[in-house]
Amino acid sequence: MKTQLITSLLHKHSESKSQTLKELKKVCDDFESEILNFFLKEAMDSNNALFPESPGEKIYKSMYQEQLSKELSGNFGYSKLLFDYLKEKV
Repeated sequence: MKTQLITSLLHKHSESKSQTLKELKKVCDDFESEILNFFLKEAMDSNNALFPESPGEKIYKSMYQEQLSKELSGNFGYSKLLFDYLKEKV
């Protein structure tokens, strides 16, 4: 009876830890996405007189940068570095 209880508790702990690690990975990827979004905004900020801004350009650029940063997140290295550090704390 006690063995079953211990096994059940260990199984629940391992399930909750794996769920926690999945959530941690998602949060780390989201954080990396925010960092990349900041970098992209700075890199793509162009105030060039030869190419004046058209209506809606800021919105389009913002949406493009946000989507690009989401696609790049998880593959850039910041997320893995942060995840590896924080998973030891869980």
